[in-house]
Amino acid sequence: MRTKIRKRIVALLILPVLIFTGCYFIIEFSSADRIYRDIDTIPYNKVGLILGTARHQVGGGVNPYYQYRIEAALNLFKKGKISYILVSGDNGSIYYNEPNTIKKDLMAGGIPEGRIFLDYAGFRTLDSMIRANIVFGLDSVTVISQEFHNERAIFIASKKNLYAIGFSAKDIDGSPGMKVHLREYFARVKVFLDLIFNTEPKYYGNRIEIE
Repeated sequence: MRTKIRKRIVALLILPVLIFTGCYFIIEFSSADRIYRDIDTIPYNKVGLILGTARHQVGGGVNPYYQYRIEAALNLFKKGKISYILVSGDNGSIYYNEPNTIKKDLMAGGIPEGRIFLDYAGFRTLDSMIRANIVFGLDSVTVISQEFHNERAIFIASKKNLYAIGFSAKDIDGSPGMKVHLREYFARVKVFLDLIFNTEPKYYGNRIEIE
């Protein structure tokens, strides 16, 4: 009896590990052939989709994840790898507006205002990818974020009628990077739950043509 109990306890302990690692690596392996690190080899796409994040860190200073995504988007545009940029982020209150903030920095970097489109309802990566297809009419897009984030976005897109490739912005090393990568395990489990329950974006809205 005690042996059976021990086996059940071990199984209960191992199961979550298998679930978290399984979800993580399924997403990683399924998107591997659509991830690009070299700007010279990435194919052209009409639109680059930059996924929003906060400009500033909680403790002060510019968020490096934000900074590197801006730099990646500017490089893609200037190299002629994209012609337009769709900025998708959180606009949850009058005090917090990721798309407008990113737009200002892209314009400061030399991208014309007419080449930048804003998705104010990109509250989650799921929302951003579905809305890119349904609201903004895209069937192909270049996702601009850190590689771990690109992998998840590409996987979601593949399940939602959108062909996506990803350009990997510079990642963060050390303790801050480890915390973000740890959270990514939970985010990837959530991806599968969203797919199982067919989770929809918080908002849709009228069709917007990027041209």
